[in-house]
Amino acid sequence: MNDGARLILASASPRRHELLAQIYPVFEVMPAEVEEQEDPTTAPRVMVAHNAAIKAAWVAERQPDAFVLGADTTVFIGNRVLNKPANAAEARAMLRELSGRTHTVFTGLVLTCAASGLTLSDYVTSEVTFKPLSEALIEAYLAKVHTLDKAGGYSIQEHGEMIVAARRGSLSNIIGLPLDETKQLLESAGLPCVSGSN
Repeated sequence: MNDGARLILASASPRRHELLAQIYPVFEVMPAEVEEQEDPTTAPRVMVAHNAAIKAAWVAERQPDAFVLGADTTVFIGNRVLNKPANAAEARAMLRELSGRTHTVFTGLVLTCAASGLTLSDYVTSEVTFKPLSEALIEAYLAKVHTLDKAGGYSIQEHGEMIVAARRGSLSNIIGLPLDETKQLLESAGLPCVSGSN
């Protein structure tokens, strides 16, 4: 157990902040100022692992005595990744592509501490099946949910019942931070967590 250990979340995502607080209530937030890899032809597991690692490393370099958690999430369908849409037109195009199909959500996790030389990593996948989406339903959904900061152009926890038919695997992974695996990483590093999962 690391008494007095500091944990920093290397992300500005309010969803990751809310999820992490469920299992580790006291932590700091320092968004990493890095350029994420977003090549749509890159293998999703490689992309999320790379992005999580560079986020964690950027913060750890500036806060070497702290434990730093980096995470990255993307959507994969039809042999390509769907990152955050650049605008509303791109969000509409993503929802059309996801309509009536099953896609995979990948999240990469990295926990590092520069002072101790510790680095732990993991990745998680979940599957989401969309309902067939009409143009009217797409417009109704986008009128309710701000999707430009969300991989795949949607948010399962915000009016997900409008667009999602089924899911398999971790819900928290689809939202952006898989809690079971995050808890395992933290506890492996001697950072005790409170209850909370999936």
